[in-house]
Amino acid sequence: MKRRKFIASAATALVGANSYALAKPQRIRIGQIGLAHPHASGKLKAICSLSETYDLVGVVEPDLSLRKRAKGVNFVSLDQLMNTKGLEAVAIETRVNDLVTTALPVIDAGKHIHLDKPAGPTLAPLKKLLQSAERQKLVVQMGYMLRYNPAFAFMFTAAKEGWFGEIMEIDAMMGKKAGAGMRKELAAFPGGGFFELACHILDAAIHILGKPRKVHGFNLRTREKEGDTLADNQLAVLEYEKATANLRCNHNDPFGFSRRRFNLAGTKGGMEIQQLESGRFTLNLDQGRGEFKKGTQAVQLEGGRSYAAEFTDLAKVIRGEKKFAWSYQHDLDVHETLLKICGMDGSRYLCNGYHSHAK
Repeated sequence: MKRRKFIASAATALVGANSYALAKPQRIRIGQIGLAHPHASGKLKAICSLSETYDLVGVVEPDLSLRKRAKGVNFVSLDQLMNTKGLEAVAIETRVNDLVTTALPVIDAGKHIHLDKPAGPTLAPLKKLLQSAERQKLVVQMGYMLRYNPAFAFMFTAAKEGWFGEIMEIDAMMGKKAGAGMRKELAAFPGGGFFELACHILDAAIHILGKPRKVHGFNLRTREKEGDTLADNQLAVLEYEKATANLRCNHNDPFGFSRRRFNLAGTKGGMEIQQLESGRFTLNLDQGRGEFKKGTQAVQLEGGRSYAAEFTDLAKVIRGEKKFAWSYQHDLDVHETLLKICGMDGSRYLCNGYHSHAK
């Protein structure tokens, strides 16, 4: 496959950036519930930017202080939103602990949802939600933004087409320097920073390798003696039949954002993305692939974060223009694995913040 064609197909297979037919389809009526999630304002702006695709009918946010985060939108009650004629989809952007419980009645009412991450502190509600959605053939789009990054789309396509041979290892890191306010917020989750942030790289790893056979989680609380209970230095080791994945999350790293990376290696090649959202990566191939030569080469695709790409893809799936790339089972596997890593699945810690699970 030619280089340009491969890049285009990889970047658009998940993002869905192809132009519409000459006859414009009717706009999808959508609402948003919540402005408390860290991504809520960005998701709302993305919906508003796609005015030819979506008709934003209203935003539900009873907290008046949070309404300041959104200007120029129509605030409505939950009943008003759910009784809106022709409503097709709802973005769920509440606090993390309320995401799934808020989404359940929306799914039961027959609406497609964009559900931000992570999918709550327990597994059972998400399982119930996904089962209900599958019965009704409704879309549940998790808010894992790396799915729609061009470099990751390239990697997913190349891995699927066998460019890297049999995948043997993944090594990834997603960290930051958390200030006092953020540390306090994240400490509310037993899984700390990994639960809230590194779930993005976990989603990507499971998309490539599938559900792991064994899960090992290391969750260190480096300031516990000072009364700070945040799990802030964490490592997950995922075991497969022939592969391993090491995923790190460190909330003490002043250069954590620039060091974020995703490195994949197989029997025929590999690829390293660094920084995660830059669109820049190193490609290693044991033989030429189209216009990509044998050996090591640097590639630059479009970078940055695009929530609009998520909602563009959602619209295409709702309209039946494409099949959604992530299954209900995938989302359940990701969250089950995340809870195991973070010790939030009811398991007992074996020693000093370490726990292990067999499949």
